[in-house]
Amino acid sequence: MGEPARRRNPWWIPPHVLGRVPGEVSDHGLRVLGFVSFALLFEHYDTSLLGNALKYIVEDLGIAETDLGFFQMLIRLGALPAFFIIPFVDQLGRRRLFLIALVGMSVGTLLTAFAQSAATFVACQMLTRTFVLTASAVSIVIVAEELPATARGWGIGMLAAVSAVGHGLGAAAFAAIESLPWGWRTLYAFGVLPLLLLPLFRRGIQETGRFSAHRAARTGIALAGFAAWWAPLSGFFRDQPARATCMALVASVSSVGHVVVISFTGYFVLQYHGWAPWQLALMVVAAGAVGVVGNVVAGRLADRTGRRRVGFAFLAVFPPLAWGFYHGPAWSLPVLWALLVFTLMGANVIIRALSSELFPTAHRGTSTGVLALTETLGAALGLLLLGLLQQQGGNLTTLIPLISLGAVLAALVLLLLPETGRRELEAISPEPDRSRHRPG
Repeated sequence: MGEPARRRNPWWIPPHVLGRVPGEVSDHGLRVLGFVSFALLFEHYDTSLLGNALKYIVEDLGIAETDLGFFQMLIRLGALPAFFIIPFVDQLGRRRLFLIALVGMSVGTLLTAFAQSAATFVACQMLTRTFVLTASAVSIVIVAEELPATARGWGIGMLAAVSAVGHGLGAAAFAAIESLPWGWRTLYAFGVLPLLLLPLFRRGIQETGRFSAHRAARTGIALAGFAAWWAPLSGFFRDQPARATCMALVASVSSVGHVVVISFTGYFVLQYHGWAPWQLALMVVAAGAVGVVGNVVAGRLADRTGRRRVGFAFLAVFPPLAWGFYHGPAWSLPVLWALLVFTLMGANVIIRALSSELFPTAHRGTSTGVLALTETLGAALGLLLLGLLQQQGGNLTTLIPLISLGAVLAALVLLLLPETGRRELEAISPEPDRSRHRPG
């Protein structure tokens, strides 16, 4: 058999930057990928604001540097409620929950613009993070279920690469922060856009074929309330305990190292190197654009050589790059920032691909919920550890690279998982026999 015929790229995937679309990807698959990526662009915009504008936010709200670890930890913990929402994706459907999350994310970002205290800011951002994590998790399920086995890694990587444009938009807007009428608050006010565009997303995002077939084939008593949430969650851990445990460890421990490093890059260059906002914005847009290619590279490599090998490499190289960023000369910061983003995004593509591939349709949404929970707990643990060590007199530039070593441990645990590359989802994990667990 020859290679699939090349096809024309849509306008939003420039071939000279992100490569050619695999020939086996259908028009329907591309349409789904496009709408979901566009929706997640706003998720990346919101999350970029805290990292870029942190210096201005803490000055306005009167937050001390020694409290920054705890401040960011609380915001990260806002994603915890997503764990109680996402399992409903295996009962209610992918499309409905994705649209609900999009609305919640938009409302939370807009409310953040009106925060008058640190407590109010944290509360608004906690609400936003709940729906940000929900939308992100469900998007992975949608793409994994709608693309062919030979292009799933490419699709998940492309989803991350295209939606990451939101980081660039956030950085571009941040460059004008000192000229905006209400400073950082104006940046958050732009969060209303997904709400205004909701009719477009409702028309463009449809239920996945796999879930529609799964729902049509379901028999037995329909679940509601607590049972609708608990049934997929209990089945997830009961049917695949080893896989579930390993994925939880990979997600949590990698998040310990990743989040602490990335959360303070903007603050570090502004506060420690005295950069102007436009210099940070230029670094994020230019060097970050190079780093974003890591999504596509990781996805394509994972489709060709396997998830575990590629994931191990991207995770293991992250801590040395973090040390270089926080200890190297100013001229090296853009280069190291690009490499950090490259490896971070590449590792995340592998982790998200595995979380959606290792489990059957009945538990796939629940798997992404567990991923969101464990990543959130890992991020909070890393930030808490940083805050506690700061209180003992530790320095940011010493502590952050040390905590980043969590990525190496995640790389080792990743090797315990089975390989999923180029295998159909049903072959990786067949649907469980529900007759054994059906109510009598």
